[in-house]
Amino acid sequence: SVCAKWEELALECQGITRVCVIRIGLVLGLNGGALKKMLLPFKLGAGGVVGSGQQGMSWIHRDDLVALILFLLSHSECEGIYNATAPNPVSNREFTNALGTALSRPTLIPMPGVVLNLALGEMSQLLLEGQYVYPDRLTQAGFSFRFTHLNEALSNLFDS
Repeated sequence: SVCAKWEELALECQGITRVCVIRIGLVLGLNGGALKKMLLPFKLGAGGVVGSGQQGMSWIHRDDLVALILFLLSHSECEGIYNATAPNPVSNREFTNALGTALSRPTLIPMPGVVLNLALGEMSQLLLEGQYVYPDRLTQAGFSFRFTHLNEALSNLFDS
């Protein structure tokens, strides 16, 4: 409800200035956010599927997020709401397997929602109540993602 109200208020300014509302998915980067908090359990071999594993995880590589913000800033024809997520969201099970593979670690231990809430707080909702979100308006506007598939995004982060 907070996000809906924030977006509503931001869009009211459209008559005064150009407005781009960016709905940001799970940002993949090593310097903060949910991924950084997931790394320790996965590195210890304690990573696993959250809940049913079927919930969607709409992610974006940090470099693509920066690039799309710059894209929106430099394209005056762009306005309104944009989903800042890679074009290929995955299930929690797929995300778990990809992260385990990227770290060369097993992913056998499931993650109870209660533990995730303690570790990530409000951010855990992205993992427990995920959605499959697509960046249709961004791609229609001409934005090209550098990282379209999760495996290549994780490889870029961990092989750097």
